Amino acid sequence: MTERDDNLAGDLAGRDNDLNAWDRDHFFHPSTDMGQHARGDSPRRVIAGGEGCTIVDTEGRQSLDAFAGLYCVNVGYGRSEIAEAIAEQARELAYYHSYVGHGTEASITLARMIIERAPAQMSRVYFGLSGSDANETNIKLIWYYNNILGRPEKKKIISRWRGYHGSGVMTGSLTGLALFHAHFDLPRAPILHTEAPYYFRREDRSQSEADFSAHCAAKLEAMILAEGPDTIAAFIGEPILGTGGIVPPPKGYWAAIQAVLKKYDILLVADEVVTGFGRLGTMFGSVHYGMEPDLITIAKGLTSAYAPLSGSIVSQAMWEVLVQGSDRFGAIGHGWTYSAHPICAAAGVANLRLIDDLGLVGNAATTGAHFRAALTDALGGHAHVGEVRGDGLMAAVEFVEDRDDRRFFDPGRKVGPAIAAALLDEGVIGRAMPQGDILGFAPPLCLTPAEADRVVLATSRAVRRVLG
Repeated sequence: MTERDDNLAGDLAGRDNDLNAWDRDHFFHPSTDMGQHARGDSPRRVIAGGEGCTIVDTEGRQSLDAFAGLYCVNVGYGRSEIAEAIAEQARELAYYHSYVGHGTEASITLARMIIERAPAQMSRVYFGLSGSDANETNIKLIWYYNNILGRPEKKKIISRWRGYHGSGVMTGSLTGLALFHAHFDLPRAPILHTEAPYYFRREDRSQSEADFSAHCAAKLEAMILAEGPDTIAAFIGEPILGTGGIVPPPKGYWAAIQAVLKKYDILLVADEVVTGFGRLGTMFGSVHYGMEPDLITIAKGLTSAYAPLSGSIVSQAMWEVLVQGSDRFGAIGHGWTYSAHPICAAAGVANLRLIDDLGLVGNAATTGAHFRAALTDALGGHAHVGEVRGDGLMAAVEFVEDRDDRRFFDPGRKVGPAIAAALLDEGVIGRAMPQGDILGFAPPLCLTPAEADRVVLATSRAVRRVLG
């Protein structure tokens, strides 16, 4: 850590009691056990600074962040280039809206930079602030698109169990995880869910990956036929399942799925909030897996979370239909106050330049391969490790009670959270993923091979502390 970070930690150390009290009494945290936190019965941590892949808290504890916040900080912490771009934009023009054709140099430049990096068929970018609101935009555009084409019944959207697409009302409905549905009256129509491409958890263990991909495509087609092809508007999927377990698609999966979608004229939405801008060793996960989406959702890596910004990238074919609608009915009735916020856009421009200048996409491929190989060597033979998997700079270790018959631990034992806690004691942050005893990794794309080895060693120690 730098002298700046050490000084910051020292300055804040004396305020910890105040901060903890204010946190307990006033701060409503997302995805947190509210009662335990308010009573002070669960761990809390105040983060003070960071550099590269490492963060420091107000007590001076340093941790190698092997989850990049929440898959976010692609360029790493403490990049002055982005901080300076934000400050310069704030001094010059802190805000102006993007309604009725208004723009700023930063937002226009960023839109061009995104399209230059996106798959060839993509054409325009609509900006928001979060992946959730970008998928909300996608839903509205899909419905608008089919209304313009005179297909008012073609409105259902198929997602997948274990997919993650946000936590709003409609985007939480797209998400296929129980935590985001329970007690919220979700999912809502017209959202449907089909089978997750989770090869490790397939029911028929005799299936090859290609067989399982064909099975998933057949299940999708059966759902489409049962619902009526004229009612199905779109299919949404992450190139690689993220929060659902960091699960790469089995061989042939996206080719099989896309064949079904094309057969029934169904749009494809690639949710690249996690995979966009380098995480899989390619600029976009769609390219990595041969997807040809009509819409791409972006966020996180767009600014490396130095400022909140998201986007919906629209294909040229879809754009032409949207233009027809505007020519017939006037200005599209959709907008956010902070769309294309100039400070956030300036952060995005600086971030994408850094990704290029530092060669982070290539590093994600090479260091990612090193990391996953080392993780497999260290833990692949452990009696309670069912699978080590991943792609690019994403990896997961799934724990089982018995690997031979693939028997899972009782969820009440909370094996995954216990290993994540032990890993934190070793000075490394991994994530206990929901709906399974799964430890996930998605470090900054600037991770070095030496840092990857440190994560592997710490993980091996944590696993042995908890499981022997």
